[in-house]
Amino acid sequence: MRGFRDFVLRGNVVDLAVGIVIGAAFSAVVTALVRAFLTPLVGLATGVAGDFSRRTVTVHHVEFPYGAFVDAALTLVLTALVLYFLVVLPFNRLHERFAPHHDVQAPKRDCPECLSAVPAPARRCAFCTAELAPVADRP
Repeated sequence: MRGFRDFVLRGNVVDLAVGIVIGAAFSAVVTALVRAFLTPLVGLATGVAGDFSRRTVTVHHVEFPYGAFVDAALTLVLTALVLYFLVVLPFNRLHERFAPHHDVQAPKRDCPECLSAVPAPARRCAFCTAELAPVADRP
């Protein structure tokens, strides 16, 4: 029992649990926003006002409720758009402003022992720890 308590009280487990709870609550808010405001706007724009989830098509006395699928697909796409424009883009801009990341790729060369790509100035392979011959300076 003590091992389980230690596991649960570890910082990353509690952080993960809080993140999941907040994510579920945020997901409910975004889904409600999409269903209450954006889905009706799409319906007005396309001329199909109303609830998509009740739409069906009948073929040889068999009913296919395609509306539930259309509603779920529309909710997924609109939720992804809302999350992208209201969360991801602002977060990326904020992150870039306060913690700029410069993605610089160092020149690579292959390790003669394991054939893994390692940075050219490396003296040892990070994968197999083989010693690498120094690279002659290029003008």
